Parts: sequence; structure tokens; C-alpha cells
Amino acid sequence: MAKTKTVYICSNCGTESPKWIGKCFSCGEWNTFVEEVVQTGKNSLRSQPLPGEITRATPLPVSGIDTQRLPRIDTGIEELNRVLGGGMVPGSLILLGGEPGIGKSTLVLQMALRLSRYKVLYVSGEESPGQIKLRADRLLPDHGDHCLILCETSVEQIIAHIYNEKPDILIIDSIQTLEREGVESAPGSVTQVRESSAAILRVAKEQNLPVLLIGHINKEGSLAGPKVLEHMVDVVLQFEGDRHYMYRIIRSVKNRFGSTSEIGIFEMESGGLREVTNPSEMLLAHQDEEMSGIAICAALEGVRPFLIEVQALASTAAYGTPQRSSTGFDLRRLNMLLAVLEKRAGFKLAAKDVFLNIAGGLKVTDPAIDLAVVSAILSSNTDLPVSRDLCLTGEVGLSGEIRPVTRIEQRIIEAEKLGFKTIIIPRYNKGINFNKFEIRIQQCGKIEEAFRSLFS
Repeated sequence: MAKTKTVYICSNCGTESPKWIGKCFSCGEWNTFVEEVVQTGKNSLRSQPLPGEITRATPLPVSGIDTQRLPRIDTGIEELNRVLGGGMVPGSLILLGGEPGIGKSTLVLQMALRLSRYKVLYVSGEESPGQIKLRADRLLPDHGDHCLILCETSVEQIIAHIYNEKPDILIIDSIQTLEREGVESAPGSVTQVRESSAAILRVAKEQNLPVLLIGHINKEGSLAGPKVLEHMVDVVLQFEGDRHYMYRIIRSVKNRFGSTSEIGIFEMESGGLREVTNPSEMLLAHQDEEMSGIAICAALEGVRPFLIEVQALASTAAYGTPQRSSTGFDLRRLNMLLAVLEKRAGFKLAAKDVFLNIAGGLKVTDPAIDLAVVSAILSSNTDLPVSRDLCLTGEVGLSGEIRPVTRIEQRIIEAEKLGFKTIIIPRYNKGINFNKFEIRIQQCGKIEEAFRSLFS
């Protein structure tokens, strides 16, 4: 007989405890234990096979495993293929997470409608068939009958439909809405998410079925549910962006079949998400007249170079305490760069309000943007514009030196492709073949040298 008992489970790592405790002894998080009812005994949920499940596996030698029959599936979206490493791998589980309203359901439905050569089973536990149909008509009016819509939350019923319909691709929106029979917890709880994901995983590996799961995120920005969920899946994708801006970025946090350095960029439009193949041209404001406080940086997101516009405004503080505000750039790093300008370069900014903005709503973490940030601040402070034909890249150290950056040749190529005539790079970047570039490359070792080149 199966027995039920009450335990407390950490919502962050899934650790069980017989009583409630404030701090998890496994992951160290506070106030993450929730009360749940679980089954124990021989007839518990874990000992019951799923419908049609193969309960005996046959060991195979490595040389006897055939991989030729596992070609990647083209998603029909090049930016998504780039992040996945070439497409979806049969039998893989892909977890897509993002904030509410960011466009997760739009992206996966757009992908499902474009896969006309494959039979797609789209399982929704959050929307009705009518709502999905309205979105499908808006995204792709000429969609065919290859995409099957199923509004269901029972894992057992979903697995039964998988064996009946035999789809080529399975999409579940979202994993937090699924529930297994025999589990007393509510949908979205740690136990339900863990057991539902494990059941879907077993069927996906047995049927060689690629599965794309949509997951919610919590207020801290990480994927909701137990941490074991991210360990179970093969690929974890993060869909980022500000709902008030039109750009969206999809990046790979974990990928067993490719690199985690690639990103995909999309633009949200009325007809869905449009791929941005050349983000540099869209992130640069094309203005005829030169204005102070603007500098162009050759940045890198993952392994993808693109040029972004850094905007700064430095003005006399109207109140006793000067303000420091930053959008898309780390505020603590901005304060550090201002201290470097004050101490090493002799610019008096202690009584100035400084505002910094990265155009396009992007959040940039590449340290190579430092040189463009200090140049834009100085340009605004002196009211001298930086030439629109010049871009910069370099990390600024605490002693005022310009430190070398990675993939410098890719940054130079991107600047040359977009018609820039001069690029300022760190002096200590070695191994550059200057002869193969038409753009003028100027190397600087200190921020004072860079400022003399900009405003001389």
C-alpha cells in the first residue's frame, strides 16, 4: 500500500526535510521550504511505469550506437538555430524561460507554424484553442494543418496523445501547469514540476522526440521550480528584454549539443518576432549632425560582435548630492569609472550629475564598453562631440590604463563593415594583422592618450 506523508521541500534545490527550517542546509537559501504531501511505499508514483513505457533498457557499446539517424531539425528561425547550435536534436529537452509577456509563447508558436515538414503537437495548459488560433492567424495566416493544438494539463493524457498521434516535435506551454495523477501537490509545486518533467523526459528519450518546454521565472529572474529541472533538460534558453522596448535577446545558459556563447536577437512587431540579422545598424542612431555625449562602442555579446551607441549626460548638480543614474550598464562600474576619471585623468566630476544610457534598451556586460562610457561622459562634460566616423573598444583599469579585450579582430571587422573610418583599441592587444584592414586602427595605452586622439 502506498502511504502519504507531509514533508517540506526546498523550492530552489528540491531538498526534503521532515520539518520546516528557515535556511536550506543544501543550497543555503532562506525561506524556500514549502509543505507538500508525497507518497511512499511500493505502489508510489515512482514505481509505476508510464503508459507504453519500456521498463527494460539494453546496454550498448559506444561503437555500436548509431548517431547518423539523429540529424538536427531546422526550426525555421535562423537566430534560434544559431543559439541551439544548428537546430533541435531528436530526443532532447529544451527549456525556454523568460518574464511574463516577453514573447515566449509567440516565439514557440511561430516556430511550430513554420515547421510545415514536421508534425507538431502543441500542448497548452494556459490558453484555450480559440486564443491560440487568433495568435496563429496573426503570426502566419497561411499556416497548414501540421500543427496540432491540445489543451491539457494531465501528464498521463499528454503521453497517451503522444503515442496516438506520433508527433515529430512536442511543445509544452508551460511545464508549471502540468500535473501527474497520484501526486497530491498543486500544479507548479516542486514535486509536480519534478515528476512531470521526469515523465516527459523518459518518453522523449524513448521516442527520440524533441521537446520544447516553456518555464516561468521567479522574481529573482531565475527559472521557477526546483533546480533539478535545469539539470534534467539538455538545453536551457533564457529569453530576455524589456517589454517597453522592441528588442529581445535569446541566449543559451546550458547546451549539451553546442556552444553557450551564441545569442539570437529579435524585434517584436505586430506580426510577431522578426529576426535581426544585423543588429549593429539598428542600434546606431543615424544623425546628420554630431552631438556631444555620444560614443560608439564595438561590443561583444557571446561571440557575436555588434556596435552600440553609448549616451551620457553630465551637468552641474542642482542639489547638494550629485545623482548617478545608469540604464543598461552596471551602476557600480559607472561609479568606479567616474572615480578613475577624477583620480587618474584629473577631470572634476564630483559635483556633476551623470546619467548614462545604452541605446536600444540593451543590457551590456562586456567590459570593453568602458572606454566608450568614459569618452561619452567626457564629451558631454566638455561639450565636444566625438566623431561619428570613430568607434572605441577597451576595458579601463583602476590605474587608468586601457586593458586588452577578447576577439579584437572581430570587433574591427564589424566596425569596418559598417563604414567607420577609425577605431581606437588597447595598445596591449597583440597579434593583429593591420595590413588586412582598411579602417584606421589607433592603439592607446592610457585614457589620457585616447582623449587626446578624440578631442585634439
